[in-house]
Parts: sequence; structure tokens; C-alpha cells
Amino acid sequence: MHWPAVCENREGGTGNRGRGGSGEMHPPFRIAVLGAQGVGKTAIVQRFLRDDYSETPVPGHSRKVHLSAAVLNGHVHDLQITDYPAITSFPGSTLQEWTDSCCRGIRSAHVYILVYDICCFDSFEYVKTMRQQILETRVLGTAEVPILIVGNKRDLQRGRCIPRHNVSDLVRKTWKCGYVECSAKFNWHVLLLFGEALRSVGCARCKHIHATIRFQRALRRERCALM
Repeated sequence: MHWPAVCENREGGTGNRGRGGSGEMHPPFRIAVLGAQGVGKTAIVQRFLRDDYSETPVPGHSRKVHLSAAVLNGHVHDLQITDYPAITSFPGSTLQEWTDSCCRGIRSAHVYILVYDICCFDSFEYVKTMRQQILETRVLGTAEVPILIVGNKRDLQRGRCIPRHNVSDLVRKTWKCGYVECSAKFNWHVLLLFGEALRSVGCARCKHIHATIRFQRALRRERCALM
């Protein structure tokens, strides 16, 4: 499945930002992207935002906050996509979250995208641990937050360490999470995975089972903050 992407200059006017046809304001969707070092999560984010890919590894010692937008069921929503470095553990409290600058804002995300390398077993173990910690430490009293598991580097599937159906069954049937495989290098299923992430949040918010999504990608002046 593929949703058309509509480009937009983020430096333009903001008079209609986050508004539907009725003028109703919609808060931004906060998306947290997590994964072990070298799984390609930053490459996925850059492919989605700029349709760009580089073989050069990006040092990941700080979080990067990107702004984009999506049209969900006729309403424009801001997207705040935060690319987190490989954190050692999910912060168990707000104090821990704001003490470590790499983790700021992570506990208030609306959806988590957990990325692993299909050729690296340890990266899947990282995702497994991170998912469990998210479930155990999110703020009490909040609704269950959607988690999407993403297997990157599908173009290297001959080196896959765990059979796809084993992972899919575990994630979908046991963990009750969404599962997508993609290739940031060849731009395969990158748009799909962000669509699935937005659907999981949109359905929970708007109670629309079949959400219609159009993405508004950033252009050259995409807003990005290194935190």
C-alpha cells in the first residue's frame, strides 16, 4: 500500500497548520524512533523526510527532532519525529527522562517505531528489551501506546538471522504490535511504515478504522533540531 506524498515548504505560513475544515486544532503526532547502533533508523528517517540516502554512518550521540506534516482523514496534523540515539534503557520516570538530554520527550511519544537490522540478532534483542521497558515504565493511567516493530535492510535478506514468519508471528500475535520490513537504501516500504504508525495513532484518537493519509514532506528547509 502506498500513500501519495505532498511536499510543503515548512518555512511558509502557519495560519492553517493543524486545522481541519472546521478550523478545529489538532495537536501534533509525536513519533519516537528507537533502535540499536547501526540498524539504519536515521537512514529511514532521512529517506522519509528528504527521499535521501547515504552509505556513510551518522554518529548518533544526540537526539534529532524533525518536523513534518500529514493529512489524516482530511485534517492536517503536525508530525514531530524524534530520532533517538541508542539509549541503554528506557527512562523509568520523568526525572530520568529530563536528566538525560538524549531521552527528553521520549515518555510522551504517541507512537514508538522500534527498528532492528534483520541481519543482526543483537539488534532484535535490543528491540525486545526496549519494548518491554516501554510497557513497564510509561506513565500510569495513560492508554496503551502503539508500538511498531520495523525490520530494516530487507535488501540484505539473504543474511537474515531470524526467519521472517517467526518474527512476524511473535510481534503480531504475542506482542500485539504492528510489524513492517523495509529497506531505507532502496526506499522500499519506508512510506508504508510511517503510514502504519500514523494509522495506529489516528485510529486510537479518531476511532477511524480505515484512515486516509497523505504525507507532507519537508523541502530543503526542513526544520531539524539537534538536542
